[in-house]
Amino acid sequence: MRAAVWHGARDVRVEDVPVPSPGPGEVAIDVAYCGICGSDLHEYLDGPHALPVRAPHPESGRTAPLTLGHEFCGTVADVGPDVAGIGRGDRVAVEPHYRCGACARCRAGEYNLCRHFGFAGLMGDGGLAERAVVPAYMAHVLPDGVSLEQAAVFEPAAVALHGVRRSGLRDGETVAVAGLGPIGLLVVRLAARYGAGRVVACDPSPARRALALRFGAAEAVDAGALPPGAADVAFEAVGLEATLRDCLAATRRGGRTVLLGLGGTLTIDGFALVNEQKSIVPSVGYAGCHPELIRLVAEEGMDFTPIVTSTIPLGDVVSAGFEALTAADAHTKDEIKVLVRP
Repeated sequence: MRAAVWHGARDVRVEDVPVPSPGPGEVAIDVAYCGICGSDLHEYLDGPHALPVRAPHPESGRTAPLTLGHEFCGTVADVGPDVAGIGRGDRVAVEPHYRCGACARCRAGEYNLCRHFGFAGLMGDGGLAERAVVPAYMAHVLPDGVSLEQAAVFEPAAVALHGVRRSGLRDGETVAVAGLGPIGLLVVRLAARYGAGRVVACDPSPARRALALRFGAAEAVDAGALPPGAADVAFEAVGLEATLRDCLAATRRGGRTVLLGLGGTLTIDGFALVNEQKSIVPSVGYAGCHPELIRLVAEEGMDFTPIVTSTIPLGDVVSAGFEALTAADAHTKDEIKVLVRP
């Protein structure tokens, strides 16, 4: 079968690999869609960052080169021994968090903080392939009313939902969202659903600002134009120090800023943070979010698919995916979420 395999920075190859078979507790999935994530772009540009290259990941047992892609869904092709509740032909969304199930955080239900933290598609083989094998606990069976197109964006939606939960959002609070990539846009949608009184969205792209308004934002402003001191909660979804400062400035005294963007070293004014009693709340991955997302689509008719702007074949993943999304002029284009259809 074909798979997009990471060999090194700027060295992802679509190549023939053996068709994987499920072992005990695993399922094999014929991949319908796999999204390209910002994490994938980081690995492509100057990785490895998360990919294991020196020692195998303790849950996957894998080291690079490995198949990328953690935002995927598809149809179960085969099940291994000791798998219950999932059968051949089931349509599933994949929640790609590895978990050991035994550490203190896993036992507390916070498996996104597992001692063996990792994702299929980053620390093990993922969904940029015709078929993927994952632990059965990652597969969520979809009801008839939930399409694979919807399931294709559940992974970034789970990141957004977890961030909203981490924020402690209360009914009627004002929310600011800086950065309207897939995560930021989904934060807008979910913050509006979960009680925000007003959402102000911020991004340099007019197309993304327009979509934020469709998703429930009351106002959409250009980069750097968030109203100062007006928000109870701000979400940083870019990964830049300048954007974090914008978020901190946008929140009131006692306000919270949720850090969702992937960035490096950040410098902040500790005096201002303490004197105004502001909080920075990091958020990583998700736990227990996929069942709620399935419910939102199945029972409330929520639609996350407007963030999808292109669907491309696996053979074009490098040229029309990684290269296009990391080009110098990529920020001026209207691309938001690119799905790959293996």
